[in-house]
Amino acid sequence: MAQTSHGVGGVGYDAKKRSWPAELNVFLALVILVIAFELIGRVFLGDSFLFNTRSDVSAIFNEARLQIIILQVSIVGIIAIGVTQVIITGGIDLSSGSIVGATAMIAMSFAQVALVNGNPNPKAMFLAQGWTDLPVIVPVLVAIGCGLFAGLVNGALIAYTRIPPFIATLGMMVTARGIAKWWSKGQPISFPTEGFAAIGKGLMPVIIFLSLAVLFHLIMTYTRYGKHCYAIGSNEDAARMSGIKIANHKILVYVIAGVLAALAAVVLSSKNLTAQSGMGVMYELDAIAMAVIGGVSLSGGRGSIVGTVIGALIFGVIISGFTFLRLDAYYQEMVKGVIIVGAVVLDQWRQRLRAMRA
Repeated sequence: MAQTSHGVGGVGYDAKKRSWPAELNVFLALVILVIAFELIGRVFLGDSFLFNTRSDVSAIFNEARLQIIILQVSIVGIIAIGVTQVIITGGIDLSSGSIVGATAMIAMSFAQVALVNGNPNPKAMFLAQGWTDLPVIVPVLVAIGCGLFAGLVNGALIAYTRIPPFIATLGMMVTARGIAKWWSKGQPISFPTEGFAAIGKGLMPVIIFLSLAVLFHLIMTYTRYGKHCYAIGSNEDAARMSGIKIANHKILVYVIAGVLAALAAVVLSSKNLTAQSGMGVMYELDAIAMAVIGGVSLSGGRGSIVGTVIGALIFGVIISGFTFLRLDAYYQEMVKGVIIVGAVVLDQWRQRLRAMRA
């Protein structure tokens, strides 16, 4: 009996090695997590995690909780989009959270009003210079410039000095946090213009996050930039031999990550109507965990923006679920630590499983 061969160029196709997309596995994990919180709530609290149980509300789903879930991960999710691209190329970025802190302080100082209740703004950084009540585009461009510069330094150090990304971005993490504290001598900066405050109002952080996710999903899927990211992460030597300019591309990736961290800083400071030097602490680890939970391999070459978005939702469901179960905040921090370690263990397990199937 003749054996049917499927494939290209005579290469056979083994149906036994066919597997679901990694994003689908992550989505199933999200569904299971939601069901688990729903069952726990029904059994132990007599309440629903996902649905409305109040008789005076006509909506089926608890819209307030759904909004909270996506809102609380949208800002870190913006950072995670950039971190995903860095990890796919085989790198790591530990500076994102500190870039958020420094950029928030600098950008907010250019977004302040001159008068508060008819009196001179007591928090104004540049009142004497007249740099108040500026158009919203000014602080946004200042923020983008800060993120671009930080990313450029990270990328140049990694590309031209060949020091490990861990060390380069660790140095930037410490330096940027110091800049955040030095900029206003540790004092918060407040009272932004209405235009700047509108950036983080309502569901705008979610809209910005999802818009950037769609944009970079298309870029990573259909452009030369995306293909080069995967090629470098899979095999840097082979990518170099194929003509890819490794150094230039790495710099571009870290610049994009820096700019996205700066945009997250704009959204965060706008949402809070203030900037503080402690903003963004641990955001880089949360962003890395979101990416890895979403299927991005720490060894590089694998992952997607879609997976990272689902990983961010898993993070949001866990935080909201613990709040729903009335667990104290310090338990949430403990579990986040377990999630970060577990995400790395999961990535290592996926790599070993893939190697066994090969």
